[in-house]
Amino acid sequence: MAAADSRPNPLPPLARGRRAGVRFLGLVLLSVLFMSCEAISYYSQAARGQLKILTGRQEIKTLLAKHDLPQDLRDKFELILQIREFALSELGLPVGDNYLTYVDVGREHVVWNVFAAPELSTEAVSWCYPIAGCLSYRGYFSESEALAYAQQLESEGLDVYTGGVDAYSTLGWFDDSLLSTVVERSDYQLAGLVFHELAHQVAFAAGDTSFNESFATAVEREGIRRWSESLNDKRLLDGAELSLSRQSEFVALVTLWRGRFHELYESKLPDAEKRNRKQALQSGLRAAYQLLKKSWQGYGGYDAWFARELNNAQLSTVASYNDWVSAFDVLLDQEKGELRSFYRRVAELAEQEEPVRKEALRHLNSLSVESAL
Repeated sequence: MAAADSRPNPLPPLARGRRAGVRFLGLVLLSVLFMSCEAISYYSQAARGQLKILTGRQEIKTLLAKHDLPQDLRDKFELILQIREFALSELGLPVGDNYLTYVDVGREHVVWNVFAAPELSTEAVSWCYPIAGCLSYRGYFSESEALAYAQQLESEGLDVYTGGVDAYSTLGWFDDSLLSTVVERSDYQLAGLVFHELAHQVAFAAGDTSFNESFATAVEREGIRRWSESLNDKRLLDGAELSLSRQSEFVALVTLWRGRFHELYESKLPDAEKRNRKQALQSGLRAAYQLLKKSWQGYGGYDAWFARELNNAQLSTVASYNDWVSAFDVLLDQEKGELRSFYRRVAELAEQEEPVRKEALRHLNSLSVESAL
């Protein structure tokens, strides 16, 4: 998918959703004809899960008209409508009819993603899908099914990480809804989520998780900054900037240590020695986090992440979302902050063959490093 189609669509919103749903389910059914039993089971749960989201949608404006709507939900619904307007008018994102509906999914997360990597490699395993191409994760609408698949991968000797996901983009196949899994987030976090997911509809390179997620993360951060400034709320802006700063420091820490893991695995040491040093590196990364946490005056927002195994699959989740963020920041600077021309250049990159695209991103990353010196 390249830039979003801006041509007017004569179908009403719900009709467009039904048309997209029929088209999507038709593709799933067609794909099933050529799949193994395991693949049929996987795509069946994906279709059921998405269908349940679609059938559970409620119009936000209808909910706002109800007198018995809890005030906290009313505030979030009004906020999401304001965020939609900002995303359209100030960020130029393809808002369409996204986030005009609400779904109570009745659980902590909407999807659980399974990541995997070889025991002695930082290169993530990928899975290929009919629509999105090859991605470095496999998503399940059921936690038990995700954990069962993770256990199967572990039995094959892979490092595995399973994480809950609170929202996702359907890449324009459906009008995305506000989900109950995210309504308790802070205002700027909710805004960042909307900006991030809508960015996937601006540009999407099939099979290139690092490109797609890094671009969306760059748009999310820039969107949060501009949105906070537009409200002229210094307290909100300071809170958002502090959170983004900590996130950047967290990413930098993990990326640095992931490089050390990579150096270890590429060395000529015996595998047994690599395993011992892998454990030592995991302990070292935890210790480094404690020092970083101390500089944050004890803020423990990443404690749960560091309480996990810190295996190669887990490390890959940070890299995929942030590998090229600096490159996209440079690209935005080159366009003097003009988002629409920035989006056009990103969409052009998404259309390139992967080796050409990665070389361009490496060049932009190098410019980022030079400017920091």
